[in-house]
Amino acid sequence: MNDDSSEDGRRRRGVFEVDEDRALDALTLAWGDEYDKLWVHDGEWGAHHKDAGDDEVVTGATPDELNRAIRADAARRGVL
Repeated sequence: MNDDSSEDGRRRRGVFEVDEDRALDALTLAWGDEYDKLWVHDGEWGAHHKDAGDDEVVTGATPDELNRAIRADAARRGVL
């Protein structure tokens, strides 16, 4: 049986679904001092470093992928 509701009747999120607001909050908490813009739009996650040019963005297909891309970008910038 494949029931997507919990005992109290609320719909449970699937294992691969992402709570975008919570993920953005977590990314902002971790990177908000260095990355002035963090977003998700049509499934594409992105970030912009505060000192980068307008066209320089870091992207990922998932929050975890974006986090790894931000880490690599921050290391390249020497902010880690």
